[in-house]
Amino acid sequence: MKFKPSRLPNLSRCSWLNLSHNWEWLGLSGICIAALILFGLNLGETPLRDWDEGIVASVAREIWRSYENGNHWLYPTINGGQPYWNKPPLVHWLIACSYSWFGINEFSTRIVPAMLSALSVPLLYGIGKEIFTDSKAVVFSTLVYLTLLPVARHGRLAMLDGAIVCFLNLTVWCLLRSRRHLRNLLGVGLGLGLICLTKGIMMGLLLGAILILFLAWDCPRLLKNSWFWQAIIIGIIPVLLWYGLQYLRYGQAFLGISLGDQTFSRIWSSVNERQGAPWYYLLEILKYTFPWLLFLPGGILTAFTYRSSSWAKLALVWSGVYLVTISLMATKLPWYIFPIYPALSLLIGVNLAKIWHSGRRYPIIWSQILRLSKTETARTGVPQAIIFIILSLACYLASIWFGLVSSPPDYNLLLVLGIMALTLTIATVMLLRQSRQFIVTLFIGLYVALLLFFSGFHWVWELAEAYPVKPIAAMLKQATPSQQIIYTSYPYHRPSLNFYSDRVIIPTSHEELINYWQQEQSIYFLIEPSLSEQLHLEGRHVLGTVDHWQLITKKNCSTNCY
Repeated sequence: MKFKPSRLPNLSRCSWLNLSHNWEWLGLSGICIAALILFGLNLGETPLRDWDEGIVASVAREIWRSYENGNHWLYPTINGGQPYWNKPPLVHWLIACSYSWFGINEFSTRIVPAMLSALSVPLLYGIGKEIFTDSKAVVFSTLVYLTLLPVARHGRLAMLDGAIVCFLNLTVWCLLRSRRHLRNLLGVGLGLGLICLTKGIMMGLLLGAILILFLAWDCPRLLKNSWFWQAIIIGIIPVLLWYGLQYLRYGQAFLGISLGDQTFSRIWSSVNERQGAPWYYLLEILKYTFPWLLFLPGGILTAFTYRSSSWAKLALVWSGVYLVTISLMATKLPWYIFPIYPALSLLIGVNLAKIWHSGRRYPIIWSQILRLSKTETARTGVPQAIIFIILSLACYLASIWFGLVSSPPDYNLLLVLGIMALTLTIATVMLLRQSRQFIVTLFIGLYVALLLFFSGFHWVWELAEAYPVKPIAAMLKQATPSQQIIYTSYPYHRPSLNFYSDRVIIPTSHEELINYWQQEQSIYFLIEPSLSEQLHLEGRHVLGTVDHWQLITKKNCSTNCY
């Protein structure tokens, strides 16, 4: 798509936006370096969070331990040898390799998913180069994707979703290039195979269906080409082989859990009571995509206007079909929305490029928010500036609260919120002056704020939802035998505690605790000190107390269990 040339003078200080063919590699290299720094900063200074990070790390460690024992790496396990059927083990294999290079720690656990997430940034740049004729739309889309908080934060975690988006961007990029060179179809099959080996067949089917719908609308001739289907078959052969090996080893039980309970059943029933309203993911987008969210409606409107263009077809099918599909699923988890962010970034980038070229005429969609579309002020950036003023005031107040009012003061949040407030303030002034440089200001300010945010420990905010596990895990490792099963009164599983302690900790009701105490000779409980008195556990021996949690056993076990 093409936009009208800007009526503002060309500013030499922003000449990096006008990438010529000879200098394009320099701009792409800068984007890659910025992505590597943002996704790789401070990975090892924050503990792993519960659920996915703890589970992924535990599976990868058992793969690493059993690597020399024949073909055990093909059959992943968890909790001391229990079969792991939740997801295929591609990322777990890569993390196990990382363990052999860097040891077992937070950095080696997160570095592989983080680098795959960083790789998704230049891949999105490549997608933009295939569908946009305007270099600014390419650069803006890539930088929006890089500076989206959910992308930067979630991509750094030891989870599977950053890898999924990386492989998805690879698949889309190869698919777009295959319209000119059919040999790129092999990349399409490879990408879909990697997706299936990362998060299972259902994710591969969903994303593959989105790509087929796009081709049916934009380039149906590829669907009739036998090479397309041959490439997909080649890509999924390793997937079928892995699933076949699991079936031969475990039989029908594997299919019932892996493809049943852990995959397709999530469509019509919630897993672990993770349900939500159909608009659950819309709220996730609203909560975490500011300030770029303000430019999304204009991007959607532009896509509908240019819906005969390939970029519009791709962005609309990608974002629309995926959002509707996961919204209709019964299981709702925040990270399910991750694969939609590249498509939203394309829409936002198009709108920013349109603003850059439009001079003093900013999109009317903003003015409609405040019912000012018929006035001159609607075309001067005042409505946008009002929204930015509100956001900047909120950041100023929050920075004052965390830096001056709260005790103890949190200087990391003070700096992060202060940078955000200053960025929005400068952007507001530029909007009122009708300067398109507010776009550059937002990119720079958001990137710096994210760097500061990730340099602290708040970026894994889920750690504040429960007690710290590392001190308790150290106590468990010191006072209990290896691979020991420990029963706890805490009501939920803590996979991160299992990982750090290298023990199996099972949540147990009070009645079950009493029964185990009476029936077992060698028993270990992790409970609150007051609960041990309340349950009248006779003959108990306290092995340690950390953070209001007490490790107890029977007196005879404390001397004979080692």
